[in-house]
Formats: sequence, C-alpha cells, structure tokens
Amino acid sequence: MPEGEFMMRALEEIRDQKNLVNDINWDMTPEEAVTLYLEWGNNWSHGKHLVRSKNDVSHYFVVNTWDDPPHIYLIRRNSDEARELAKIEIPLALRDRFLEDVGHNKGVYAMNEEIRAWLEEALGLSSDHATH
Repeated sequence: MPEGEFMMRALEEIRDQKNLVNDINWDMTPEEAVTLYLEWGNNWSHGKHLVRSKNDVSHYFVVNTWDDPPHIYLIRRNSDEARELAKIEIPLALRDRFLEDVGHNKGVYAMNEEIRAWLEEALGLSSDHATH
C-alpha cells in the first residue's frame, strides 16, 4: 500500500476512536514521557504528576526523523512500554520545514506548532481543543 494511503487510513482510524482522540496529551514531549514513565520514582522532584502504576497511560505524538522520510507516530506509553499505535506520513511542505527546524538531525522530537495544527485539523479538532 502506498505511504499516502497508510497515512490517511491511520488518521481516519484515530479520528474514529473518539476516546483515544480525547486522551491525547498534546503537550507531552518525548523527554517528559521519559521523565514520567522511566524515571517515575523521582518525579516528585520535578513537580510533575506522579505515575503510580503501569495503569497510568499517556497517548502523544512524536516526529521520528530516523525514518527516511520522517513520520509522525502516535505513542501509547506506560511504565512498562512505549507502543506505536499509528505511523503517519507528514505532508512534504511540513516535513521540509520541520527538518529545517531540527537542522536535519536524526532523532525523535516533539511536534512543532505547525504539525500540531495540521494533526488537530486532520482529526477534526479545532486548534484550541487541547484536552490535557
């Protein structure tokens, strides 16, 4: 299946799962996820919410530039694992600007405002919808 079809199917499948869409933490970054879920014993020192068990879960997006071309992933993380729920192709213009912003470096990044706005629109949300 061509990448574009995979992207559309992934976005449609996410959009159709209202509970999942409502659970997305739009402000979670990869760094914060590590602090919360992998270093959860010392979160009190960071002033963050505490992860008490593997039942504490976050859903969030990251941009993976190790992929060529880069992709957006929807991640489900708890203290046991991080699972990729969806892989989404980034539109070419957004991808090029994002790569420019990160100096074309390889890594896993938080989404920028432009990608967030595009995802919110693609999922049928307004840009002021952040629920977490």
